[in-house]
Amino acid sequence: MPSVALVIEFDGTDFVGWQIQDNGRSVQEEIQRALTTLYKKEIKVTGSSRTDAGVHARGLVCSAQVPFTIPAEKLPLACNAILPEDVAVVAAYDVREDFNARFDSQGKRYIYRIVHDRVRHPLLARYSYFVTGKLDVNAMKKAAPFFEGEHDFAAFCAVGGSQNTTVRRLNHVEVRSEGDGLIEIEVRGEAFLYNMVRIISGTLLYVGQGKIAPEDIPAVIDSCDRERAGKTLPPEGLTLEEVFYDWENIKQNK
Repeated sequence: MPSVALVIEFDGTDFVGWQIQDNGRSVQEEIQRALTTLYKKEIKVTGSSRTDAGVHARGLVCSAQVPFTIPAEKLPLACNAILPEDVAVVAAYDVREDFNARFDSQGKRYIYRIVHDRVRHPLLARYSYFVTGKLDVNAMKKAAPFFEGEHDFAAFCAVGGSQNTTVRRLNHVEVRSEGDGLIEIEVRGEAFLYNMVRIISGTLLYVGQGKIAPEDIPAVIDSCDRERAGKTLPPEGLTLEEVFYDWENIKQNK
């Protein structure tokens, strides 16, 4: 059977996450419903990530086997005519039959957004975490690179994960700010623990608030003690921006 890869963008506010669950709407359910309607046959999809409730995505990828081929350039428009307004297919590719969005992933890029100001901004509230008071962004920038490399990130994992090991490799961690109150924490890695990016972001926030010194980050990591890291920031500030693949060897040339 032909296989397709879909790049999905969604506002996670009203979803229980990517994965189908009994307690509310999931993105996976909406995508499967649209594809089943389109192909007139039940279609199951595999997602690259199990995003939590309230987390957004600009580039989550899912894969599916389909009964016949629809031109890749037309598939997003066909799906979006069926999907609700808070989720859309932004790109589609014909891929190898054995492509799996989860297991063929080579890494992911997340951004956590913080708005630092004296007053709240309702138009940004769905996609960022609001912080007031003194915040040393330069200290946050200094602390960020300490997370890079391979470490045991047990101190940055919430209870409830199903991982066999808490060792992970982060390729890039950066804090950016243009001085307009919007702070972006970008994290790139090969794989992530449960709530890992939100806890790293909370720890960097603690650095900015003077609760943890930048040079203390290696000791926090080495401790493997969840109590020594920062709080888990709320989901609305987190967006899965991109999932990395070797597309050159995955796409079908037609």
